[in-house]
Amino acid sequence: MPWRPRTAPLFDPEVLHAVARRAVGLPHDKMVRRVSEELEQHYPGHIETRPNWMLSLAGGVMGIMTVLHGSLSEYVLIFGTPVGSEGFSGRYRIDIHDFMLAGEMWTYTESEFAERRVYRAGDAAFLARREAKGVRIFEGAWMLEYGRGPVPTVLPFALSGAIGTLEMRTIARTIGVYGRLVARELLQGKI
Repeated sequence: MPWRPRTAPLFDPEVLHAVARRAVGLPHDKMVRRVSEELEQHYPGHIETRPNWMLSLAGGVMGIMTVLHGSLSEYVLIFGTPVGSEGFSGRYRIDIHDFMLAGEMWTYTESEFAERRVYRAGDAAFLARREAKGVRIFEGAWMLEYGRGPVPTVLPFALSGAIGTLEMRTIARTIGVYGRLVARELLQGKI
């Protein structure tokens, strides 16, 4: 049988949101474990269940993340910060869903700037492709993030803060982890 790549999306945002809501209120380690284990049940063979925390510096927003899934067309990760941060979301060629696990995030956009939008544990935020937001993430905020679209186009912005500060370890770890996960997915026929 010839190899045929999977081009349809694997992940369902509604499933991801439900998984995130079930982890709300758990201590951090249990929250992360619950999310990764439950996602592995829904998407067997496509979730990295061992946390591999690495810094994330992009658009002035600094936090820490662990990538649960990486392919050429989708990614799933847990992102957050124990101390808070704020900056620019970036403007991408992909759609991004953020499902709040803990804490609070405020946003505003070019078209909706008079009042902030507030997202708390259990809420879902959405950033449509080619849109951008100002973002403030409060201390102790954690989210399950899902991106869908041409993921490699995100990498220049995702690494911009690390490149600007010459943080080579963060650059190497991000590319290494993402590359390993993409290779694993390609071997399974997922683009």
